[in-house]
Amino acid sequence: MDDLPLYKVKADLFRGLAHPFRVRILEMVCAADEVAVVEMLEDMQIRPPHLSQHLAVLRRYGLITSTRRGSHVYCCAADPSVAGLLTAARAVLTYSAGQRRWDADAATARPR
Repeated sequence: MDDLPLYKVKADLFRGLAHPFRVRILEMVCAADEVAVVEMLEDMQIRPPHLSQHLAVLRRYGLITSTRRGSHVYCCAADPSVAGLLTAARAVLTYSAGQRRWDADAATARPR
């Protein structure tokens, strides 16, 4: 992967993020120091094998880390920049929604 252009590496990262459950997991781990997997299961209402697959994808992309303590597994953001990624996505979506609202208003305005 070291010899790939950065834009391809970025695209691969975005493919890893391209599922609502993975985004929700990142939101949860960025909002707290760590989150127990059992809390994620309760929040998202999905089966353990499905959550496990999503966690594996996020670990593979280096976005989360996990530790086992006793019978529980806890996850946290691998780096503070993960929270920055979510913040940047929110800013882009907020701007984009504002632009779409402006475009819709302009399209429905009566000509003078």
